Amino acid sequence: MNSPPARLLGAVALALLLGKAAIAADLVPYRARYNLTLQSTQSSSDVVGAGGVMLDEWDETCSGWTEQEHFYLRLQYSRDDPGNDSLDTFSNFVSWEAKDGQHFQFALRQAETDRPFDEIKGRARLGPPGRPGVAEFTKPQETVLSLPPGTLFPAAHTRLLVARAEAGDHLVTRHVFDGSDVESAGQITAVIGPKLAPGADEAEKLPESPLLNRPSWKVRLAFFPPPSAIDPPQRPDEVPDYEESVRLLDNGIAEDMLFDYGDYAVRGKLEQIEALPRPHC
Repeated sequence: MNSPPARLLGAVALALLLGKAAIAADLVPYRARYNLTLQSTQSSSDVVGAGGVMLDEWDETCSGWTEQEHFYLRLQYSRDDPGNDSLDTFSNFVSWEAKDGQHFQFALRQAETDRPFDEIKGRARLGPPGRPGVAEFTKPQETVLSLPPGTLFPAAHTRLLVARAEAGDHLVTRHVFDGSDVESAGQITAVIGPKLAPGADEAEKLPESPLLNRPSWKVRLAFFPPPSAIDPPQRPDEVPDYEESVRLLDNGIAEDMLFDYGDYAVRGKLEQIEALPRPHC
């Protein structure tokens, strides 16, 4: 059975990587609530229901971006044992990412039904162009891991996706480190659809907010694990750990999300959103 994961660039180097389109990839601070429901299930799966909530807050400081994500999901199973027919997953994630994309700090607490919270905590930094970076974990135990050259942190990856989408690109592959596991950066391959005008292709009513009156793209993300010393590098036909579909606005907000774990999929529908003030720097 698959259970959901704990979670769905210096300044010159970042500007060179993103190119001129980086200026348009301006993230906005916001607070949002997503309702989680079961979207689909395969005949081979014993998952019959899902429900929960995700609260996501992106805030801006003069030197970086902070994220606070609170996640709760209950999966219902088709089992005869009443005491073993559901699984609750909880996680709280807090991070800070420097605006130059070179430094990242993270702390995660996560638990499942009848199990105590596990903790992951640490910091990471990137090396000079073409050189590896490093992630230093203090919890659950002190661990140091190398990050592949060209690794991105989450906010920089979002900026890159928006910039590449604006440039008309349809395929983006990068190593991304987010601190959600004690492992190196995994590979994310993004397939980007055509640009959509504000309000286009909306099947359901969204919250009233000027934050959402923006152009967007439908993006399919495939998450692959970091390569190990034993396993060969990712092959073109390799199956990802899981996939995520989002409608990504040009200000970095995810308007709609679908987490596909193979034998079942969970939808995250945006229910509430509010703008947060920008800092006076």
